[in-house]
Amino acid sequence: MQKRPLKLPKKMNKNLYIGIDTSNYTTSLALCDGEGTVLANLKAPLPVKEGERGLRQSDAVFAHVKNLPPLMAELKLILHDPEGGKADVRGIGFSATPRRSADSYMPCFLAGKVAAASMQAVKEVPMCEFSHQEGHVMAALYSAGVADELTRREFVAFHVSGGTTDVLYVRPDGGRFDIEMIGTSLDLHAGQAVDRVGVALGLKFPCGRELEALAASNTQRIPKPRTCVKGLDCHLSGLENLALSLYERTGDRALVAAYTLDFIGQTLCEISAEVRRRYPDIPMVYAGGVMSNRRIQSMLAARFSGTHFSEPAFSADNAAGIALLCRRVLQHKA
Repeated sequence: MQKRPLKLPKKMNKNLYIGIDTSNYTTSLALCDGEGTVLANLKAPLPVKEGERGLRQSDAVFAHVKNLPPLMAELKLILHDPEGGKADVRGIGFSATPRRSADSYMPCFLAGKVAAASMQAVKEVPMCEFSHQEGHVMAALYSAGVADELTRREFVAFHVSGGTTDVLYVRPDGGRFDIEMIGTSLDLHAGQAVDRVGVALGLKFPCGRELEALAASNTQRIPKPRTCVKGLDCHLSGLENLALSLYERTGDRALVAAYTLDFIGQTLCEISAEVRRRYPDIPMVYAGGVMSNRRIQSMLAARFSGTHFSEPAFSADNAAGIALLCRRVLQHKA
């Protein structure tokens, strides 16, 4: 569990907003103030057995139920800090679905909904429902320092994680986002490819951080990725086979790690070029756990201006974006 990050300063704006996110691999609670500053970003990973590549939904729900009480206790310590006084919670936000669409559903988000409803019944404050994807986009804007600018204009967001490789046209919408998916992976998602290759190389799931470190140690020439991009859509299923074939031929774990990340980076570069062709000069924001990878970030930043990336704590699953969205929606209604 992430340690308690701070105390509430005595003179701080203490009108606070709570965010809850229960994704498939992380239980997250967050807190922001009325000025839009994130005060706490608490997380507890869900346990995955060695050698496995994920969790069943029933196991994920159970893990969230176990993680939530200690995280709530940590949040209570922050809210009732004796040096900062008792805070005034104005709203509670939670992620209810993966995406903001009628057919988007995962049982793991029920744990967060129940926690939010229980807290709301005690606090008697408004409760706001969002999608996990909206939270990722908002967290990326905040971390990249462009929240004020890009919550007032249209932009394109890439949500690249274990469950999505989506290209999103985003419009501000009354404190929320109106999100239109304009591109996606038609088979495997980028995070799935990272984890499948990583587990095959003997890395611990989720494999992103270890795969990045392994790739940084590579000294061999990396084969040119044979990507498959069609407009704003892509195919990534071939990456797993190509990477494992390279491993069989060479036995070089560092080379395979570098090849895997460069394949994903090149795919995103090709899609980003098509975005710029269709929407010249539009800002592009990269969100989701895969986008915490510095190697991929550097490939994109070298080719495109007007690109924005978040820090790892706000790229990977977190509830900070949900707390910030809750603040925006409730302040917009006021």
